[in-house]
Amino acid sequence: MRRYNTRGQSTRNCSGAARRTDYGPCPFVTNIAQATVKNNTYRTALWTGNHLQLTLMCIPAGGEIGLEVHPDTDQFLRLEQGRGIVMMGPSRDRLTFRRRVSADDAVLVPAGTWHNIVNTGRGPLKLYSIYAPPHHPRGTVQRTKAEADAAE
Repeated sequence: MRRYNTRGQSTRNCSGAARRTDYGPCPFVTNIAQATVKNNTYRTALWTGNHLQLTLMCIPAGGEIGLEVHPDTDQFLRLEQGRGIVMMGPSRDRLTFRRRVSADDAVLVPAGTWHNIVNTGRGPLKLYSIYAPPHHPRGTVQRTKAEADAAE
């Protein structure tokens, strides 16, 4: 019985019980680029620890993450596939920072900053996000943005 997985292939948690998606807080290694590109859900928490969380996201063509702010959480996002526009600012009506983003770009969002990413490409925008501290409940899987909005 594996006590922790090495590449996300195990379906057991640290104590050996079945686990569906979230491998935290067990030790964990994964090929993050492959995991991100293979993900087809709006948001899946891949690993949640006490101080950090890793989520995978897939934003459909023309879609967006949605305007949001995390008062006490810094956020790191890395795009693996697709392109879009990131907007950030001090309030929801003052998004003064705008940049085009594409595969291999990283976006850093300080706590308390309003932000959104809009997919401007023809295909899905695939990215992963690291929250510190964790922002979503352990094991979160939201197949669509509508499902995520309903959970908020």
